[in-house]
Amino acid sequence: MEFIIVTGLSGAGKSKAVAAMEDIGFYCVDNLPPQLIPVFYDMCLKTEGWPKRTAVVTDTRGGELFKSFFSAISSLENEGKSYKILFLDASDSVLVNRYQETRRKHPLSDSFKGSLEEAVRLEREILRPVKEKADYVIDTTNLHPQYMKERIFKLFSEEVGSDVNSLSVHCVSFGFKYGIPLESDLIFDVRCMPNPFYDKNLRPLTGLDEPVRDYVMSCEETKGFITRLTDMIDYLVPLYKKEGKSQLVIAIGCTGGHHRSVATAQYLCDHLKIKGVKADVTHRDIKK
Repeated sequence: MEFIIVTGLSGAGKSKAVAAMEDIGFYCVDNLPPQLIPVFYDMCLKTEGWPKRTAVVTDTRGGELFKSFFSAISSLENEGKSYKILFLDASDSVLVNRYQETRRKHPLSDSFKGSLEEAVRLEREILRPVKEKADYVIDTTNLHPQYMKERIFKLFSEEVGSDVNSLSVHCVSFGFKYGIPLESDLIFDVRCMPNPFYDKNLRPLTGLDEPVRDYVMSCEETKGFITRLTDMIDYLVPLYKKEGKSQLVIAIGCTGGHHRSVATAQYLCDHLKIKGVKADVTHRDIKK
């Protein structure tokens, strides 16, 4: 059975993630107290005809009950029961804005007399060890709802018989001016490369367009960088896989996230696929 525990910051998009998981065949249960996770897991195993893919959402809405999170997953591990954790994250400012727009109450706001900023900070601190334990992290700070669905599909839309424990590599291009992706495991800065922005004919295009791609990739600086980058990633991927890591997020940034980072991230993704690695790419800031 494939069993996913979905958790993360309040307002980070857990409900949208679960909706996308339901679309690809997961049976989903929301707001399950952590101490009931092992009980529910056993019920799934023992119930004839139960779906092979199950996801449960547990988070700080449970208040004091959430403190049993690590004892619950330790119980699963001690009994040899397989599970994965999906963690949804977003920047503090974005989370506060989302709550202000929806006028919903944050589950921890009563502890700070309604202060959203303090509630978000406390929740992030509570969930820090959970995020460190997570197998998959999705940063929704700058993620359009459509891209959220695509990320879920790429992570969990597996063909029958595929290895659900295989490492997937997610390449992300971004602009430093919009902030670093929170879910990044490795970050590379390509602002040292010649910038197509200063060519008026290339400025309106992106790194997915052939003229920009050729401009970026033909530079000696880029050739040297790409050689070293691919050598490093080819060396690291088997090590991460051996360690048991489920997802590796490689972020590549330039100034605005339109040209150099896009061309480089796309190249890296294509390179990994040729090598037989499960890889995909998101160009986070390409439309900004």
